[in-house]
Amino acid sequence: MNGDLAVTPSVVVTGAAGWLGRNLVRSLAEDRRQIRCLVQSEAEATLLEVVSPAVEPVVGDVRDADVVAKLFDGMGDASVFHAAAVIHPDGRTRQLFDVNVGGTEIVLDAARCAGSGRVMHVSSNSPFGANPTVDHRFDEDSPPNPYLAYGASKLEAERLVRRSQDRGDLETVILRPPWFYGPHQPERQTTWLRTVRRGRFPLVGDGTNRRSMVFTGNLVHGLRRAEVAAAAPGRAYWIADPEPYAMADVLAEVRRAFEAEGLPVSGGQPRLPRLAGVVAERGDRVLQGAGRYVQALHVLGELKDTIACDVSSAQREIGYEPETTLHAGMRASIQWCRSLGAAL
Repeated sequence: MNGDLAVTPSVVVTGAAGWLGRNLVRSLAEDRRQIRCLVQSEAEATLLEVVSPAVEPVVGDVRDADVVAKLFDGMGDASVFHAAAVIHPDGRTRQLFDVNVGGTEIVLDAARCAGSGRVMHVSSNSPFGANPTVDHRFDEDSPPNPYLAYGASKLEAERLVRRSQDRGDLETVILRPPWFYGPHQPERQTTWLRTVRRGRFPLVGDGTNRRSMVFTGNLVHGLRRAEVAAAAPGRAYWIADPEPYAMADVLAEVRRAFEAEGLPVSGGQPRLPRLAGVVAERGDRVLQGAGRYVQALHVLGELKDTIACDVSSAQREIGYEPETTLHAGMRASIQWCRSLGAAL
């Protein structure tokens, strides 16, 4: 687009071995000379090193200021993609704040000290909770209403990013993706695909509630547009597929994707009353109030809700053009699983 900035030859990526990070690093390797990546283990470092000679892993924790300082050492005005976060903690909600808030503060401080270029911060839909009606869409002017501890941690992280922008410390952009799908997924997503294929994943309520989702390739495109678009600094953008999907349609599309890949589907469509989701959410709130986290309960509590966003600002202001459809994206996920020999 006219007015785009040139890409920087060097970038810093946190959360580089995660679901989004692995897709992002592969895209960046196409046109970057140096990709400094924060990973948590030597095994993750090895996984990324095979992508490109440009990849330089730094092993450590985003909560360790010394490790993060090493990540930024000598990187100058490199662009920064901050994707490190915890979505489902290890049983305690404290981890959400330690990583999502504390880690973000450390990354911002290190970026400021290093004289980094633009910082792209990956947030979430969770600082905004659920839509009040099935037809409502969150946009950039929607007021925050964080959903439980994860939403509160990501909202606090967003506020740190905005503060850096407002003080003139850094040039920042906030990206708010909803539910991901696509290659390099974690085991929990593979399990979800498997249960949908076998007709075991429940539809909570009548299935008309809508969910915005984002193919990982579309999200990477949005991140890369945010890096170079002149209008982006100081802004926050929803990054998702063009339109939200009815939950019943999501499950049906996954099954069609399996059939298109030559894999038969089985079972029917189990249903749970919406009340089951309401009860699960209440239980989740009680547990999280005591600092505890149970992933299955948390997920069930959200399945009843509409969580949908409007991506028109990103399309208009930064040239975001999500091209991969839900069907094509789910097929890509299935193909990736099969390439690894994963049981589907």
